[in-house]
Amino acid sequence: MQRREPDYVTVLSDGTVKQVNPFTGTEVWTVAGRANRPLGVTATSAAPLGPADHDHRCAFCPARYLETPPEKSRVVRSGDGWRTLYRTPAEELFATVAEFRRVPNLFEILGFDYWHRNYGFELPARVRDRRDAYLATPAGRSHVLGVVAAKLRASGLDDAAIAGLPESERLALASGFFGGGHDLIVARRHFVDGAVDDSQLASSGTLTPEEHERFIAYTIGSARMAYDLNPHARYVTVFQNWLKPAGASFDHLHKQLVTIDEHGAQHQATLARLRANPNLFNEAGPNHAARLGLIIAESDHAIAFAGYGHRFPTIEIYSTAAASHPWALGAAEMRGMSDMIHAMHAATGPGVPTNEEWHYRPLDVAEAMPWRVNLKWRVSTLAGFEGATSIYLNTVAPATLRDRVVTALLGLRDRGLLATGLAIGDEASGRPDPLRYRT
Repeated sequence: MQRREPDYVTVLSDGTVKQVNPFTGTEVWTVAGRANRPLGVTATSAAPLGPADHDHRCAFCPARYLETPPEKSRVVRSGDGWRTLYRTPAEELFATVAEFRRVPNLFEILGFDYWHRNYGFELPARVRDRRDAYLATPAGRSHVLGVVAAKLRASGLDDAAIAGLPESERLALASGFFGGGHDLIVARRHFVDGAVDDSQLASSGTLTPEEHERFIAYTIGSARMAYDLNPHARYVTVFQNWLKPAGASFDHLHKQLVTIDEHGAQHQATLARLRANPNLFNEAGPNHAARLGLIIAESDHAIAFAGYGHRFPTIEIYSTAAASHPWALGAAEMRGMSDMIHAMHAATGPGVPTNEEWHYRPLDVAEAMPWRVNLKWRVSTLAGFEGATSIYLNTVAPATLRDRVVTALLGLRDRGLLATGLAIGDEASGRPDPLRYRT
């Protein structure tokens, strides 16, 4: 019996596009007359930058290392290559320039106390030693107490109340800085090199392909280490909020890693469908996208297409590697995925609020699945219609999204701003079953 083609995307006679997400069942409409609206990013008057703005603009900037909790590691340039430094003491924070830093989130989603109280989690010996060594020096102790004070101040305590707390009690709050489960991967730049006004923010797409590859590789390695730290971790979710409408506290490039004790509802819904059809990711992903003419770009190691059934305009980026975990990819496979993600960010542009969401196989799941990244444009606001109907209005139809991104990519390639090896738009082969996760 021949399998019926699923109706993931239906275009009605008046031009309305109705979509169903193949993995979650989410229903989305793009209503005729709204699909070509502006992206909704409000332009503001650019203010000139002062001499200190490049390094001092926010708490993530390189002149303000002491405003974040003690870092877990940093990536620095070393000659013609890159080097990762661990256990940097407070006295040496400014001895090197960190291209990327891994620092604890000051306001974590699931902090050390969550794991300690619910699972009896204690700091591993190596982490406890790191904490004790950091606190043993005057500079380290001062740094930690200063960050603890900032956190208490944000919770509503005034300086007098903070000063009245015993130092031992304040230092006890620092365990989460060393063994918590919510980290940030912070890039060096707030603005692009040579920026003259505050509209020239440094985003994922303004990094060079080589810098972006280090950003991705460092994030992958940090995610793997988060599993090693906490035996109760069931999943480490990786995401990036770019600009405040997408949930960012600072307009400074950073990714977030959050260790959680569940798979999450989206993974559960996807797994149920995957168990019924092991080739789901090929059939409902690039195969279907190719038939609808939605492929944006492909390379030897990755493919990107305009997604369907998403609440916001979404570029879906898949690794074509056989590995189900990002850290299991080979160097060329990882670089290929990084180059594709970078290209999609560059085509989107730094002025569009976006969420970058990673999806991969949880460690305790047997079914194979590809590493995939959704890049969502946060250019609309959910309102009463969505709440009343659970039907979501996405203002950019998949075909419109595909055409916009392809046009931008061709221009970026002509300017030499993308990695080589990308087949863009109609150059893509559209071959069936490009994802090798089942091999």
